Amino acid sequence: MLMLTPTAIEVVRNITSAEGAPEEAGLRISTADGAETLQLEVAAIPAEQDQVLTAEGSRIFLDREAAAFLDDKVLDTGTDRNGEGGFVISQQSQFTTGN
Repeated sequence: MLMLTPTAIEVVRNITSAEGAPEEAGLRISTADGAETLQLEVAAIPAEQDQVLTAEGSRIFLDREAAAFLDDKVLDTGTDRNGEGGFVISQQSQFTTGN
């Protein structure tokens, strides 16, 4: 199952609780091309077949293909060379937590 880092949880919570967002909104991750690209959008409710993940007040809705692709992944946040922020996906086996 997709894991979320604490910073990813906070970002998802901030995105889905922005002004005008429905109370039960979630970040929907979907794909139409076998996970070659992932689409992200704020959704009021999950689609009928979506897998729903909740963590500390954040909600993520995954369509079937995205859920299968992300099953062994970790969702985190990061910045690129230009300082632009975004989500970062890595393998769970490569992700270590500081103990």
